[in-house]
Amino acid sequence: MLKSLKGEDWVATIIGAVILLLVIFLPSVLKNYIFMSVIVAVLAYLGYLFMGNKDRGGFLLSFVVVYALAWLANYIAALSPVKTIGLESVFFAVIIGLLIRNTIGLPKWLSPAVKSEYFIKAGLVILGSSILFNEIMRAGALGMIQAVIVVLSVWYFSFWIAARAFRIDKEMSILLSSAVSICGVSAAIATSGAIKGNPRKLSFVISLVLIIAIPMMYLLPYIAKMIGLSEEVAGAWLGGTIDTTAAVVASGKFIGDTAEQYSVIIKSAQNVLLGVAAFAISIYWSYKGSNSEIRPSGSVLWERFPKFVIGFLIASLIFSFAFDAETGKELSRVANRGPRGLLFSLAFVCIGLETDFRYIFKKENTKYIWSFLTAQTFNILLTLLVAWLLFRYV
Repeated sequence: MLKSLKGEDWVATIIGAVILLLVIFLPSVLKNYIFMSVIVAVLAYLGYLFMGNKDRGGFLLSFVVVYALAWLANYIAALSPVKTIGLESVFFAVIIGLLIRNTIGLPKWLSPAVKSEYFIKAGLVILGSSILFNEIMRAGALGMIQAVIVVLSVWYFSFWIAARAFRIDKEMSILLSSAVSICGVSAAIATSGAIKGNPRKLSFVISLVLIIAIPMMYLLPYIAKMIGLSEEVAGAWLGGTIDTTAAVVASGKFIGDTAEQYSVIIKSAQNVLLGVAAFAISIYWSYKGSNSEIRPSGSVLWERFPKFVIGFLIASLIFSFAFDAETGKELSRVANRGPRGLLFSLAFVCIGLETDFRYIFKKENTKYIWSFLTAQTFNILLTLLVAWLLFRYV
């Protein structure tokens, strides 16, 4: 049991929960930005150690630098000329990270705290406090319908394109299909674990997902505004197509608060299917894959289930029903303006720092890239249609 709690999903969820408890019982402390920043840093550091990482101050040094870059992005976004253009801090956070990674590279001493999924998962637990439960039930039910339709359709289309049209080996085809159709990086990692995949192939798919997610993060909100989508439809579209949770949140923020909430709800609904998908893939691989050692187990379902989704829902329940409306809103405001905002800023910087353009675009990887892009185009068009039908008319 203790070993499973040391996974990133659980640790990030626990960090988010601890911060919410501090918000409830010590809101005045969290209103102070310096104290709040120290608390987030300490919790992130303790979580890093709890996950089994050995450290001699490396994480804290790295965290301070990532924190400074996030602060720089916020400072640039607050400048009057930039405000006029309408670019938010998330844009600059990713750009700063990309510039560093693709010029001087990612220094080894900086890498310990460069963990976008770690920060974003903790932030998403906190984000749950800002979403009322009746909204989750209304949007989440439709989101689950959308997720089932999209995941099944896109997965099979992607697998067919990869295996048949591009003649990609079965293992890579499965990794690419899961990444495109379910939830990007998390799905690729879960799928690789379910089939005991090649780490080199997994690394490539993760890099590809991150690179494609970045232009989508900026282009899809622009297209959504250009064609006049409502925030609900736009959020559902973004949540169902963009392949990393951090990028989903960032893209939703470009449109508005409602779009951000719906994008996260839809992405969470899609994440719920991750455990089911990993379980199904492990069964398939046991009987038709190349690795005969794997045997399906009921524990795979729970093992692959994204734990931060549980934290997200519990936070929503508590802040929806445990307080009166005014108190709940005020506490949620403290949580989301302070620690959640900081965690997201850290995550966006890390997205840039994790993304190396040079590794992806090698000649031998061309067929993988085109397969992924073809499947992603199908995903974008299908999800737009399904989101438009469900969230405009239903």
